[in-house]
Amino acid sequence: MSDETRLAFAHPSERAAATATNTDPLDRISLRDHIREVEIGAFQAERGLLQRISCNVVVEVVPMGDHLDDDVDRILSYDTLIEAIDYELKAERLNLLETLCARVAERILHDPRAARVFVRIEKLDRGPFALGVEVVRSQTRAPVRIVEPDAVVHPQVIYLSNEAIHDPRLSEFVDTLVGVPTILCVGPGQTQAPQVAQPQAQRRVDLLAIEQNAWMLAARDARCVVVDSRTELDWGLKNDQVSVWAPSRIVLDATDAPDGADPLVLAGYCAQMFEATRSLFIGASGPDVPSTAEVAASIADVLDQPAA
Repeated sequence: MSDETRLAFAHPSERAAATATNTDPLDRISLRDHIREVEIGAFQAERGLLQRISCNVVVEVVPMGDHLDDDVDRILSYDTLIEAIDYELKAERLNLLETLCARVAERILHDPRAARVFVRIEKLDRGPFALGVEVVRSQTRAPVRIVEPDAVVHPQVIYLSNEAIHDPRLSEFVDTLVGVPTILCVGPGQTQAPQVAQPQAQRRVDLLAIEQNAWMLAARDARCVVVDSRTELDWGLKNDQVSVWAPSRIVLDATDAPDGADPLVLAGYCAQMFEATRSLFIGASGPDVPSTAEVAASIADVLDQPAA
């Protein structure tokens, strides 16, 4: 077996050692066989199911030499590697190991002491074998990824009941939203969604029913644009778009989304996610309306209120 083939299946630490420069080798720290149980995967069979992954990380670091002074604050800590994995696993549900590996590597490279990173992550429960991805990133090759938006817009989140959606003054109400950062949320339509016995299947059916009603709202006023991703919602807030949230994509991929598909709870979750300036529930009331929300009886009540 050639060295190249052997190293292709070797532990990342061995690969790092073999590819180090002979004239100026770098120090390395490593994390081996860090096992986590997570929901990850692009296949439907992997939804709603925890599976084990094994994480191995090797980081080449610039040596401190005589300046180390046995001081823990001067080194790149092992905790940095574990925290990078934890952060990316909590940020959102991912479909691909490739995405997770790349993001973990990029996050570690935020520390200027890290020169090159090897990340290998493997699925352990997809069969009697390990399925994995390994990436190598360096300070010079690391792609630029914006972790936090440079300008955060906090919207108002407005839930519209079916009565509000079919209110004859709907377009007049939308007039008041143009130019104001707004996300509209809706519930299912007036026809009950099909009922099934399997909870995960029912959740998807209920989310689809909400999204069908979102399109009904968009059909009533073309200024209401149905969107399903965080990226497009952020874009809409910065570009005077009245967005109607189709929740399936974000909710199913989130690690902290509420269980089920209660539309009022989801509207509250949306408001929390975007740190909304206010939550307005038009035509909705009851225990599922967040206690901090402002509840209005109808669109007419809102339109007839004197201007602030």
